[in-house]
Amino acid sequence: MTASHSDSLVVLFGATAGAYGAKLGSDERELILLVWQVVDLQNKKVGTLHKSLVKADNLDLSDQCREVSGLTPEGLGKAEPLDRVLQQFSQLVSSDLKVLGRSSYTLCSDGQLLIRQVLHPETSKKNFVLSDCFYSFYDLRKEFHTCYPSSAAVKDQTIKTMAEYLGLGTDEAEEDFGVWQVKTMVAIIFSMLSEGCNHVFTEPETVKHKYETGPCSKSETVDNETVIRARGLPWQSSDQDIARFFKGLNIAKGGVALCLNSQGRRNGEALVRFVNSEQRDLALERHKHHMGSRYIEVYKATGEEFLKIAGGTSNEVAQFLSKENQVIIRMRGLPFTATQEDVLGFLGPECPVTGGKEGLLFVKYPDGRPTGDAFVLFSCEEYAQNALKKHKEILGKRYIELFRSTAAEVQQVLNRYMSTPLIPTLPTPIIPVIPPPYTIATGSVRDCVRLRGLPYTAGIDDILEFMGDATGDIKPHGVHMVLNQQGRPSGDAFIQMKSADKAFMVAQKCHKKMMKDRYVEVFQCSGEEMNFVLMGGTLNRSGLSPPPCKLPCLSPPAYAAFQTAAVIPAEAAALYQPQALLPSTRTPQASAAAPPTVTYYPAQAAQLYMNYTAYYPSPPVSPTTVGYIAAPPGAVAAAATATHTPILPQPGALVRMQGLPYNTGMKEILSFFQGYQYAPDDYNGLIQLSDQARSVLQAPKEWVCL
Repeated sequence: MTASHSDSLVVLFGATAGAYGAKLGSDERELILLVWQVVDLQNKKVGTLHKSLVKADNLDLSDQCREVSGLTPEGLGKAEPLDRVLQQFSQLVSSDLKVLGRSSYTLCSDGQLLIRQVLHPETSKKNFVLSDCFYSFYDLRKEFHTCYPSSAAVKDQTIKTMAEYLGLGTDEAEEDFGVWQVKTMVAIIFSMLSEGCNHVFTEPETVKHKYETGPCSKSETVDNETVIRARGLPWQSSDQDIARFFKGLNIAKGGVALCLNSQGRRNGEALVRFVNSEQRDLALERHKHHMGSRYIEVYKATGEEFLKIAGGTSNEVAQFLSKENQVIIRMRGLPFTATQEDVLGFLGPECPVTGGKEGLLFVKYPDGRPTGDAFVLFSCEEYAQNALKKHKEILGKRYIELFRSTAAEVQQVLNRYMSTPLIPTLPTPIIPVIPPPYTIATGSVRDCVRLRGLPYTAGIDDILEFMGDATGDIKPHGVHMVLNQQGRPSGDAFIQMKSADKAFMVAQKCHKKMMKDRYVEVFQCSGEEMNFVLMGGTLNRSGLSPPPCKLPCLSPPAYAAFQTAAVIPAEAAALYQPQALLPSTRTPQASAAAPPTVTYYPAQAAQLYMNYTAYYPSPPVSPTTVGYIAAPPGAVAAAATATHTPILPQPGALVRMQGLPYNTGMKEILSFFQGYQYAPDDYNGLIQLSDQARSVLQAPKEWVCL
């Protein structure tokens, strides 16, 4: 039994099969030793000292563990598993309390790692529940610093330094591992209770039993030192799964925000906000810990990033999320004609919605049209599980997908759809640029190098520092970062050198050199091999694999609806390399009379990441690139005979439609865009049209969608 003002302490010490001291629990190794003793605070008496070995699933002990503890796999193999040891712990503590005439107790440990980073995560993974006594404990280091303010900082304290500060003079070699630590901790506590100090244990550390959901407003202030980014999450993971991964640490209310990609689907990342910086620092120690069979990367993040994902301003959403401790389910694929009654009928009486119709939130576009998404509140886990069983059941003529969701995801989805323009248009003005002489090499000369295994946080500055003196041998605009399909660094980069000899020297000098905490492989390659990878192909020991779709003509990319514009000065536009932005997939036949290619760069476009020698070339797999559209044929001919005079933009815009039903025909698309103004005839050349399709498009002369 525990109480807020306990009359007894249970001094607890433990060790794992791996790291010891400040890194305890950082390597996910299992607990192998528990030592404890009851201390009567009023009468200053102690109970029996108990030491119990714990049988781990993996008995492979680290060298540090063997050296410090003296334990062996053979000895641990005869021990009891953790759940049995914890049962014995509770029974023996209760027995000792009766002998001392006490009824309540609180744990006291050397720091927080044993409780927060070892016991709670391990028991969570092994699916058994810790007793309430492990959710409240005293940190002896903090209590010691409060009692003796002139002592070392809390983070620098150890059992040995605290004993030396008090002049206890105990010999660690005289006692077994764990026994000396507990005896010394008890002696330190008695010194703190002496007449000169009269320390009182009143404010224990607490561990939250469960994660609390709740809304977050964009007007809130979020401390940058309390937020982390978790990467590599299973796509179906919920906020409760993430809270379980960080079991033992206190996450702020509504502090889990699952990130979505541009299609509104989860991208395997989440931002997590903790109650203070101390909890955040402990969370960072769980970098590459496992969730199931996947390891999760944990990095620092900012409060601004968290608010961008989790913050909201809609009163409707705030009212919907005002009901606390609700389980949120997201429904996707609803018929556009579906009503609240239809959804309630689909869910049925076995999973009643909290508040009936008030527990439903339909996601709509700014003009009120439904998106096919909705969020539903359930009062308990049982009802939510019953609802999830209806995943892919039919409503009307469509199957409905159901997923666990979070308050942050509700905000994120609503923010995304409510800020979406009905038809995104190209920014203006448009500046024609004649291609500069800098082009990506296409020959077989091996004057390039490939960097593989870069840290995901590495930028151009890191690459230039990594290459050292060889930086001066890089061609202008010669650093090319390769990004994956999610727009994140893939760990690869290509660098164009001034000659094959320079590339060879760099590969010899920098191969397996360290960048941050990773070694980077450096290989010499040709421009042709580089282009294959930049266009989506692969390069490995088996040779080159071409891009998955090498079309005769590359379609212009769509403009993202959510990108923030950044202005590129007109006088600087000529310095940018259009071929690097969108390399051509076919080689035009040389002709002296061929007009020069004109590439259009909007004055407002996505941000370019610049450097004094190179910039991101933004190949087709890269995110947020400079916008690009092909010029109308008339504009190209005019540019061939005219000087660099800005050409006024043609009216109209390209619209890319995603998510069309497979049986959609031309008539359905015409009906969808009924009432919009048609584009000029010159734009018909932007895409390939059959004669029949062109006749259909030109006949009404009311609008054209390209």
